Amino acid sequence: MLKYIISSFLFFGVILGYTQTKPIDLQPKDTITKTDPYGIRIGIDLSRPLTSALKDGYTGMEIVADYRLTTNWYAAVELGNEKYTKQEDLYNFTTSGSYIKLGADYNTYSNWYGMHNIIHVGGRYAFSTFSQTLNNYHIFDTNRYWTDPNYQMNPGTNIPTDFPIGSEIPQEFSGLNASWLEAVVGVKAELFANIFLGASVRIGFLVSNKEPEGFRNLWIPGFNKVTDGSKFGVGYNYTLTYFLPLYKKAKKNKEEKEANSQEEIPVN
Repeated sequence: MLKYIISSFLFFGVILGYTQTKPIDLQPKDTITKTDPYGIRIGIDLSRPLTSALKDGYTGMEIVADYRLTTNWYAAVELGNEKYTKQEDLYNFTTSGSYIKLGADYNTYSNWYGMHNIIHVGGRYAFSTFSQTLNNYHIFDTNRYWTDPNYQMNPGTNIPTDFPIGSEIPQEFSGLNASWLEAVVGVKAELFANIFLGASVRIGFLVSNKEPEGFRNLWIPGFNKVTDGSKFGVGYNYTLTYFLPLYKKAKKNKEEKEANSQEEIPVN
């Protein structure tokens, strides 16, 4: 029995000594290949149906989509249709039309592996075709000497009842269009697997604006209100999108990126 015990100790001693002769790797490399999904993300802008339900005179819908090109770059597109009726002091108008926005977003946020959240900056070129309808208008009366100081207002307007009516016959101006450049800042957060909630703020600059004779474009679908004497406009959206993965690419780790960048540096 003692013979077998001594033999066992000798056997484990040899094994232990053999394993200690191997060098210990203090920086083991990860042999698991990490991948990133690539595909298309598509959804709707939630703010427009909500505004349609809460704001009188407005109806709108927008479809949004983006496609992942590289690790951080995404091609983006937005398609929409809007109709807006507004009562001003002396006139009432309706704008109706469609628009398209094309551009790209750059993700500035570094995710942990397995996360796909986005904080992006980007730009768009937008084009809109629409029509304006002047529903009615009143003539501003500058001579109010004989006007009753207790005059009343027309229901639902800021127009006094004694202002003469210019016209109650709608005048439609069709074939109008506008284009603009748009700077975009936004976020997309993954709520559940492949389902994202997003928000963005946009600042637009009008490049072209075809206006009707005898009237001007007061509101442009996709651009929003046109301010007199300014070419800038502001917009926003809140999106709910679904990401459809089409394929995967291997994700380079930090060491590989640094090695590749060093190899690309020319040696003098």
